[in-house]
Amino acid sequence: MEEILILIAEDDADDRFLLQSAFEENGYKDRLCFVENGIELMEYLRKPTEDCGAKLPRFVLLDLNMPKKDGREVLKEIKQDEVLKHIPVIIFSTTNNEQEMKRCYELGANSYITKPNSFDNLIKTVAALRSYWINTTSIPS
Repeated sequence: MEEILILIAEDDADDRFLLQSAFEENGYKDRLCFVENGIELMEYLRKPTEDCGAKLPRFVLLDLNMPKKDGREVLKEIKQDEVLKHIPVIIFSTTNNEQEMKRCYELGANSYITKPNSFDNLIKTVAALRSYWINTTSIPS
């Protein structure tokens, strides 16, 4: 079975650690690759590096509020790129307001998830993400 890559754009070190732990708690054995800002994310997508498997991700988990280039800019850039636009982008943010959600969907987000308020809820969210985006959906390569 081919190794699956999930690319996670998250600037907060604690959130990166919690996400890594939640994926591990769910038995995730494939590759997680973390970037800390939108510039790093776009650099990786344009030239995948060996440390992350040198391939495009199955999906991107994207924080909105990041330094250098925020998630909204990155989302727009991904969805306007002919090579990258097929990659599902799941917004994963503390921002929980209707206007922001609407804006992200208009920019091409495939899903919008508000960050859970506890580790137990994060584990459940990661399980649902994996179930849907890895086990249920079919995505062109």
